[in-house]
Amino acid sequence: MTCLTMNRFEVVVGREEAFEAVWLGRDSRLKEVDGFLSFHLFKGAVSGEVRLYASHTLWRDRAAFEAWTKSEAFRAAHGGVRSQSDLYAGPPVLEVFDSIQELV
Repeated sequence: MTCLTMNRFEVVVGREEAFEAVWLGRDSRLKEVDGFLSFHLFKGAVSGEVRLYASHTLWRDRAAFEAWTKSEAFRAAHGGVRSQSDLYAGPPVLEVFDSIQELV
């Protein structure tokens, strides 16, 4: 059963380019991780003083996602994130979903 993890970000308007540069320039190491299937970063609409973004990562199953969160690859990919806190209107919101149906 596949697992989708989604982080929602509220980025301060005017800081979008810096936020995107952080994501586009980082070495996520996801391709090295057992159970990783795909990753997408989506840019959404402006709402008030923030622009919405969402990252979606598809995993073979929840166990693969949870193993990644405890790995060296996870720690390396998230190093320095706190130094970019001026980009965000608040902390990201993590949501995790397990697949109950898949059509391909």
